[in-house]
Amino acid sequence: MTQIVPGPGAGTATAPALLAPAPPATLPVAVSGDGRLADFVAAGVRFGWECGARVAGALRAVLSVVTPLGWAVLAVVGVSFLFGYALGWTELIVIGWAGLVLLVAASCFLIGRNAFEINLHLPVDRVVVGERVPGQVSVRNPTRRRLPGVGVEVRVGSGLAEFSMPSLARGEDFSDVFIVPTRRRGVMPIGPVRTARADPIGLLRREIVWAEQVSLFVHPRTVSIPSMSTGFIRDLEGNPTRDLTNSDVSFHALREYVPGDERRTIHWKSTAKTGRYMVRQFEESRRSHLMVALSLAQSDYAGEDEFEMAVSVAGSLGVRAIRDARTVSVVASAVPPDSSRRRMPGLRPLSTLTRTRLLDDLSGVERSLAALPVSELARAAADTVAGISVAFLVCGSATTLTQVRTAASRFPAGVDVVAVICAPETVPSLRRVAELSVLTIGYLDDLQHSLARTKAA
Repeated sequence: MTQIVPGPGAGTATAPALLAPAPPATLPVAVSGDGRLADFVAAGVRFGWECGARVAGALRAVLSVVTPLGWAVLAVVGVSFLFGYALGWTELIVIGWAGLVLLVAASCFLIGRNAFEINLHLPVDRVVVGERVPGQVSVRNPTRRRLPGVGVEVRVGSGLAEFSMPSLARGEDFSDVFIVPTRRRGVMPIGPVRTARADPIGLLRREIVWAEQVSLFVHPRTVSIPSMSTGFIRDLEGNPTRDLTNSDVSFHALREYVPGDERRTIHWKSTAKTGRYMVRQFEESRRSHLMVALSLAQSDYAGEDEFEMAVSVAGSLGVRAIRDARTVSVVASAVPPDSSRRRMPGLRPLSTLTRTRLLDDLSGVERSLAALPVSELARAAADTVAGISVAFLVCGSATTLTQVRTAASRFPAGVDVVAVICAPETVPSLRRVAELSVLTIGYLDDLQHSLARTKAA
């Protein structure tokens, strides 16, 4: 588009300006010609970019099928041709042509389509650590022609399951079963399923991803804890406290009426005797709120076995509280990023909506050097979780009694604190210090008996 800018004196036309010749009629044609040339150049540039992108994509696809051994053979072929023809060395020329023939023959094994239908199936997606889970891979040929056999690979955690699939005729299918070992708690990725076509020597290899990756949650082992051993405060409608209120179920005393009191709280018999309005006063009752705090600090544990036992203890306590429909909070040490470590409270709440959600979250927790120790975890929990009546602190044998007492002092007065120290293969013991109970367990099954002893004490 051509823009005409008025010059000085525009708007005061003079006689020479009125007699000035009109612009030539060919100007719009010249402008139109410039626009067509620009469009042609732009179209050429776009075509060049598209061609370059396609060539680059094709080149990446070709180079992605070459294995390290194939790259070595390519290097030998290039060097053999270069020095063989330059120096007239017949042996090098023969080596170069032999390597080139091998590469061409290897590429023939990659020709053809892989029109399979491959599915990955797991009967369950959540198991307890130690169980064996069978997985199944199903392959079907939906085409009208026979498809050659290929290798099928399934990624199982850090391992790899390999199958050799035979050639399939029209409508035939093939299935094989693999076993997923769950030796350790965690979230194990299963898949994706890949088919691999390669030459017998291993110069070229083409992989195609078929089925998507699925996650297998390996839950920690838990033990059944009786309901009477879960919390030390047993309440149906709540437990009376020393806080007074005008409306509750636990009667405390009578007092004189003051403006603002509700009329339904007036005690008419006492009013008739004293001649003054008397109202009832109650002790405020509250539901017990259990909190389980799991330390993820590596300094609180002497080894991996202690940490796994601690995760199982936290899971057992949380699952029992959820089954009893108690108010429960399960928290763990958070590992904040370096940029926000000072702003975050260092606390990570775990889901307690259902038993499965809690165990799913516990499947993914790991020890860390940056996580807060048990004393700082208790401080963050006391500041974040309100209304705690019983607090369980779960840690390892590397935590000293002084650190445990410091952690217990972070909670308000009236909160029963129970520290569960996991020390594998040790004799279980119970120590009572003021409002603090220290349980030391050597096996997960000791948790049930130790809690019963603590409640009795």
